[in-house]
Amino acid sequence: MYLKNLRLFNFKNFSEKNFTFSEKINCFVGNNGVGKTNVLDAIHYLSLTKSYLNYSDQNNIRFHENFFSVEGNFSDEKTEDSIRIVVQAGQKKVIKRNSKTYEKLSDHIGKYPCVMISPYDRNLISEGSEFRRKFMDGMISQINPDYLHLILRYQKALAQRNALLKLFSANNYFDAISLEMYDSELIEHGTKIHQIRKEFISSYVPKFCSFYSALSQGEEEVTIDYTSDLEQKELSSLLKENLDKDRAAAYTTRGIHKDDLIFKLFQYPIKKFGSQGQQKSFLVALKLAQLQTIKEYSSKSPVLLMDDIFDKLDDHRVAQLVKLAHEEQFGQIFLSDTHKDRTEKIVRQISSDYLIFEL
Repeated sequence: MYLKNLRLFNFKNFSEKNFTFSEKINCFVGNNGVGKTNVLDAIHYLSLTKSYLNYSDQNNIRFHENFFSVEGNFSDEKTEDSIRIVVQAGQKKVIKRNSKTYEKLSDHIGKYPCVMISPYDRNLISEGSEFRRKFMDGMISQINPDYLHLILRYQKALAQRNALLKLFSANNYFDAISLEMYDSELIEHGTKIHQIRKEFISSYVPKFCSFYSALSQGEEEVTIDYTSDLEQKELSSLLKENLDKDRAAAYTTRGIHKDDLIFKLFQYPIKKFGSQGQQKSFLVALKLAQLQTIKEYSSKSPVLLMDDIFDKLDDHRVAQLVKLAHEEQFGQIFLSDTHKDRTEKIVRQISSDYLIFEL
């Protein structure tokens, strides 16, 4: 599977822009601010129905316009699918596949998988557990559609339970029966989510360690620990034991929404003990392992998006990364850089099938 073309209308800084791509390697080069990252983000939209950078779709509408659209054709040996995403100011996002509108956006996830390596990935190490949970959930959702539905149902029940706890607190009132209705939903969905996460991470970590070893020439030991409240007790027991604490806090204090991934270098948190170079290699290995996992589970070759990759690695490691991704046949590669000559020198050594777009 590869992205054959891309058409942008009123998307971020582009009024209108068309691209026709190579099946192998595509490079966007130009000065900072010309829109290289925006093109990669548009491809991310086509794959995952949302921006990698902005939570709000409305923020991606070009200034002084009231809509944007992103269109593209994904092709393989047998079929070609046309995807169109339209966001109008104040209206619900519309996504069409071959002119047919999706009833649920979640039905699109996993059909055209992609992985993005971006300078913003630093948040996975530097920020709180929410970023790492979203990363984990995003990986699993691309290979397991049922998982995404479980997450959505759990989050809905959690929001309703928290709203009820806040209402009880505000009115100095408590109704255990009303709360138990949401408890049962959290228990049902949360238990399944925990098991899926646990099984996924156990198979993902060896792949990650292998890629990190390749990037670091095998000189450093890394691992990832999955931590969860449910490793100690069942969710039903946790909710009962922490009811008084939940009532005092006016939100649900225990559950799979507190899960985390602990990134370690030589058994120490890489956030505190890893150098900048080690952290960058760690992040790249995370994404390469994600690519391999998606390919193994789905039998699809994900699109790889690499934004400003030279910000993460030196020239030698960038060349090693692109070569590795190409040889592993992960799929189509898109990358951005500020220096055309540097980019072309690297990709020319790897494949003769490449295109460079100057923006």
